Amino acid sequence: MTVPADLEIDAFRLREAMVKALAEDGVLADPGWRAAVETVPRHRFVPGFYLPADERDGQGLTVWEPVTAEVDYGRWLAAAYSDTTLITQFDGDEPDWKQAAVRHGGAPTSSSTLPSLVVRMWADADVREGHTVLEIGTGTGYSTALACERLGSADVTSIEVDPHRLKQAASALYACGFTPTLAVADGLYGYWPEAKFDRIVAACSFRGVPLALLAQTRPGGKILLTLSGWLYGYARVLLTVNGDGTAEGQLMGGTVSFMSARTHAAPMFGNPAHWAAGLPETGRAARHSPERITAATEEAFHLLFLAQCAVPDAQMTTVGDVVHLVDVMTGSAATLTPREGRWEVSEGGPVKLWERIEAVLSAYDEAGRPGPQTFTLHVYDGGQHLRHPQLPGLPLPRP
Repeated sequence: MTVPADLEIDAFRLREAMVKALAEDGVLADPGWRAAVETVPRHRFVPGFYLPADERDGQGLTVWEPVTAEVDYGRWLAAAYSDTTLITQFDGDEPDWKQAAVRHGGAPTSSSTLPSLVVRMWADADVREGHTVLEIGTGTGYSTALACERLGSADVTSIEVDPHRLKQAASALYACGFTPTLAVADGLYGYWPEAKFDRIVAACSFRGVPLALLAQTRPGGKILLTLSGWLYGYARVLLTVNGDGTAEGQLMGGTVSFMSARTHAAPMFGNPAHWAAGLPETGRAARHSPERITAATEEAFHLLFLAQCAVPDAQMTTVGDVVHLVDVMTGSAATLTPREGRWEVSEGGPVKLWERIEAVLSAYDEAGRPGPQTFTLHVYDGGQHLRHPQLPGLPLPRP
């Protein structure tokens, strides 16, 4: 299929409609960010992406269909100007969009984040004119372009761990007239050549706060991060960096999640049945249901992150009706099995994984079920601790 000659006209109309919808949702209250979204052509940054098919395959895997202007012009352009995250890469494999094939399953490793969240991230970090900014995770470059439009390219540095992704983003940025500082680099270490920064914003998640980022932020500057871990619990935090190299900030509400920094991705743990085989045949009644941290609710989203702080090296998977917890660092494991209206726990190894999670859940209930904004993260040379006035401190793993 040939791309229509009036592509830019079609894109302009769809962009106008997207801006109107985002404004009605209260996303574009800041006129500076509204002007940026009105100006930056998102379609230039997503020449191809994957959208899920309506039905899964015979093995229950999501079928991902490649979408480009040549394959389906209307679907491609409409999706580019929808408030949707567009997956651009799976398992670190850079697709050839001229010959892209349907995929079955896979782990997303790069995307163009939905525009409302991109704007929210920049706004939540209190990014304003005159600030120098480091963005971790260039991705497609769309978020970078919005920052350049608002601040000017000279004040924007963006780093990306994947050289193929950065090459594509750089081409799109330069074609649109944006010239930020770009580099292939691991966000865990920031980017010293352009430090120090007024703001650091990460479009990936970390198990803990990388200390290099504190050292690269001016006193009084801010770092907006998404924290995650091997249980896939998430929390966002806006840290203010102090003059002594420490930082602190409150957790933020909502259910935002980002892909993990590649160096913080969870390790493989093998067959859950092998881990379960070494556990006692009979267990005890669980004090809390695993549904408290797996339900599709905002509270469960918050609780999963707190549980993850209690067992930072644990991973969780469900096979049939049985929930498995596996800790590859200590060799500990646990299963939760439904038994006639209750859950039975069987645990083995040096760390009683579910027992630790139960302790956090019980303390949370006793404290009146406090929300994320009541927790403060403190980062200092001796470690990182999440604190609440009525709860014991929860340490984060060192990144």
